Amino acid sequence: MALSFPVVPMRATLGSMPLDETGWAFEVKWDGYRTLAFVDGGQVRLQSSNSYDVSHKYPELAALADGVNADRAILDGELVVLDDEGRPRFELIQRHETQAALYVFDVLSIDGHDTISLPYEERRRLLREVVEPGSNWTVPAHRIGDGAALLDATGAQGLEGVMAKRLGTTYRPGTRTKEWRKVKHRRRVEVVIGGYTPGTGNRSSTFGALLVGRWDGDRLAFAGGVGSGFTHAMLDRMIAVLRELRTDDCPFDPIPPREYRRGATWVEPSLTATVELTEFTNDGFVRQASFIELES
Repeated sequence: MALSFPVVPMRATLGSMPLDETGWAFEVKWDGYRTLAFVDGGQVRLQSSNSYDVSHKYPELAALADGVNADRAILDGELVVLDDEGRPRFELIQRHETQAALYVFDVLSIDGHDTISLPYEERRRLLREVVEPGSNWTVPAHRIGDGAALLDATGAQGLEGVMAKRLGTTYRPGTRTKEWRKVKHRRRVEVVIGGYTPGTGNRSSTFGALLVGRWDGDRLAFAGGVGSGFTHAMLDRMIAVLRELRTDDCPFDPIPPREYRRGATWVEPSLTATVELTEFTNDGFVRQASFIELES
């Protein structure tokens, strides 16, 4: 049976680079919204990763059909917004203040014929034939092998990382597979603890997330929350220390957004922690941050 809207995309697992890269293809990991594009008779329908129709949000993609050499096609890609240096930024696609672009990396169907049973490299060849680059869409390059060099290049350019995809793999809608791997850059930074949020469930007796900041002169600028990376033993030790430092005064200037303040407990900003994260957003908030250790 031919695929039709909606389709649950195939997903990757978070992992490390393959030890033997010869049987793998590598693509840049673009930082945006996973999006499927359904082209049919000159019309374009965009589907989010949660199976919602989001076509109305991105009218700049309506002309995508003009760049597809088929009456009907289903394409898989990443919807991105670029910063001034040409790098995709997740917070920019969230704001969508400038036009988005679809970076297409797979094709699931062409003129009613499903291509999901074809191997990765054949789908990639067909994709190049079917999609011609346009003002708001393109087919980014990929390479066979030499993924470490691409990973190093993405790090130097401030990009999120790479996708590693095993050659010969078919496209399995709705499946999360180790044959597709997300390999992300992460870096360690020091932040100052200025509070914590209430915990729930098995963390109801400790805390949900640390509220952290970075010094900007004599002002502690809020930098978001860190809620992962803690062992149960670490949670118990930290809550005991944090309770001794409680204060009625918020140490951040300016005060954090309302969603962070709800139920928050403030502490004297005397503790420094090392966290691992993918990046700081344009607002200065940590993104995908994980706790590593308290600094002595």
